[in-house]
Amino acid sequence: MLAIVGEDAVHRVEGLPGESGQVGLTLGLGRLRTLGVTGLRVALPAPGHPLGLSGPPEFNARALDAEEAVVCHDAAFGLVPEVSEAGPEGDVHVEVVWHCLPVRETPPADVPSLGEAERELAEALREATELLSRLDVAGSGPVAEAAIDAYRARVDGAARSASLAPGYPPRAVLVLELAQRVGLLVSLAYENGQGGAVSASEMAARAEVLRPVERTARRAQVAAYNSVVEGRERGVR
Repeated sequence: MLAIVGEDAVHRVEGLPGESGQVGLTLGLGRLRTLGVTGLRVALPAPGHPLGLSGPPEFNARALDAEEAVVCHDAAFGLVPEVSEAGPEGDVHVEVVWHCLPVRETPPADVPSLGEAERELAEALREATELLSRLDVAGSGPVAEAAIDAYRARVDGAARSASLAPGYPPRAVLVLELAQRVGLLVSLAYENGQGGAVSASEMAARAEVLRPVERTARRAQVAAYNSVVEGRERGVR
């Protein structure tokens, strides 16, 4: 529960069958269990890439707007977060309402196995590193260096073992960390300095090259987060 809420002030669930209004997250998850839900899958969709979604269009549209969603396993429900800020200036806190909507009971879109994700990421990391070197982003100054240092700090020590909940296979932890590294490198290429891209056409070319690398990183994150449910389906304990 703490991993879901984090530092947010309030999480509520709205639209649950049998409930007339919003309920707290603990009650909401309990209600989902009574409705047959045995696990939750993460979806990280982006425009043109409905990663982890299964429809219908209404649910997919809301998930795309939020750029994230949760799809229930063994029951045709999905949850899309709506994030807002509340409170006076200087004491602002985050509130999240999870909207429960019907989904199709079909396999989620474009989610690889952990093995596939690991292989794709190894190639993507090489491509991202080479691209950063060509664009001179890796040496783009203290902003890039600080971002890399912050990433290394996040995955060192306790943060490394806490990247996924207990019970996940070690391979999933490694895949998630590598996916986060690739995502960081892509962010650096997009955000830190212009490197050699001095014209609009060159910047568009950079984005064209980075897009499939970023997609690979998101696919791998979804594969890592969903590996427990996928393993259960295959009978892996």
